[in-house]
Amino acid sequence: MTEPVRVWVVDDDHAVRFVLAAALRDAGYAVSAHGNAADALQALQGEPLPALVVTDVRMPGEGGLQLLDKLKAAHPQLPVIVMSAYTDVASTAGAFRGGAHEFLSKPFDLDEAVALVRRALPQHTPAAQPEPQDSLAHAGDDSLLVGNAPAMRELFRAIGRLAQLPLSVLITGETGTGKELVARALHRESPRAQRPFIALNTAAIPAELLESELFGHEAGAFTGAHKRHIGRFEQADGGSLLLDEIGDMPAALQTRLLRVLAEGEFYRVGGRELIRVDVRVIAATHQPLEALVDAGRFRADLLHRLNVVRLPLPPLRERSEDIGLLTSRFLTHAARQLQLPPKLLGKPALERLQAYAWPGNVRELENLCWRLAALAPGHTIGAQAVAEALPASTVAATGNTVAAWTQPLAEWVQTQLREQVPELHAQARRLFDRTVLAAALSHCEGHRGEAAHVLGLGRNTVTRKLGSSRRKQT
Repeated sequence: MTEPVRVWVVDDDHAVRFVLAAALRDAGYAVSAHGNAADALQALQGEPLPALVVTDVRMPGEGGLQLLDKLKAAHPQLPVIVMSAYTDVASTAGAFRGGAHEFLSKPFDLDEAVALVRRALPQHTPAAQPEPQDSLAHAGDDSLLVGNAPAMRELFRAIGRLAQLPLSVLITGETGTGKELVARALHRESPRAQRPFIALNTAAIPAELLESELFGHEAGAFTGAHKRHIGRFEQADGGSLLLDEIGDMPAALQTRLLRVLAEGEFYRVGGRELIRVDVRVIAATHQPLEALVDAGRFRADLLHRLNVVRLPLPPLRERSEDIGLLTSRFLTHAARQLQLPPKLLGKPALERLQAYAWPGNVRELENLCWRLAALAPGHTIGAQAVAEALPASTVAATGNTVAAWTQPLAEWVQTQLREQVPELHAQARRLFDRTVLAAALSHCEGHRGEAAHVLGLGRNTVTRKLGSSRRKQT
């Protein structure tokens, strides 16, 4: 009879340790449970090597990342799944940098956890030879780059994985969602972390100066060029270069940028010396680049070069559950900087903030918190103080805008139910899709790619829904 596969669960939380171990035993595994890293390391001296280890990150004494480091140093082929309720960039990046097979966010579905263990297990337990590993380094977290919403957890996992890979990344998202923070996190958690991180907003530099800013120039290259200027690509050599608002780059410079990405070399303006650099380019934009390509304003081949991996950032209105966490951080930071007593956000005030659409996203929330920290009366911030700090027109419209269309929808549904209309939900979905798509296409002057972007859909999805809508009509 085949001996069951051995799996270790390491977690200081008895409840988590118990239920996960029980689920794995029910799945046919031989499970050893340990309450901390020290116990697990001690067990290595007297027990056979497990086929897989599942460990928590935060535990008394040595944490899960330190345990991962030691396990990988002694047994580099041993698969380790790291789990944590704190799905931040430092934890996920540290886990993947240390050689973790996967990062499991708490709370998790037991069936999914067991399936993840099954996928991670090798066909046989390999013989392991000791191999030195670099110790883990953890950088400080960014006050903006936090969140527990599913989209943010997925983003943190993606950053942790991508930071270790020498791939170009395109970061997309609305203004104020934190695109530069994501770029900095990708650099900070990468093997290039000790080299420069250079950021350039291409929309903020006049077109006639942007070429020199990117590639540098020689003395006398043009009027006013009195001495050699080293451009951003040379400054970032060995490190990372963020090209923010890449959609605004002039067409001529797009061609030069394409060559640098392809060949890693360029000439300074007015220069004859071929400059070679090793730079990881991270691009960011709030614009629909596919629509710009269709309009002839952005090179398709450059988009393909930049878009090796795309990281879309969710707008704040789609992760309202994170507003309380963000607000707490911003209020604490603002009070410290202003040398004022810290203030707390009352529940009615939080509900008002969560009902707001946040067109300026996280940056707008941060600015509002500075106003509240400075001007809101008392220790606890109330809904009235929030209402006064928010733009007047939007505060009035926050609740009414939704009710303006949901109330008639509810009345229509009631009428259809009374008439016993069959397949009502499917019919309502078709009408909803048709109405939203028609409005988006009108807003975007009939351009499907741009309509898909503003709706947060793929272009193929929009085409499919339009086709489905027309078939239903006929």
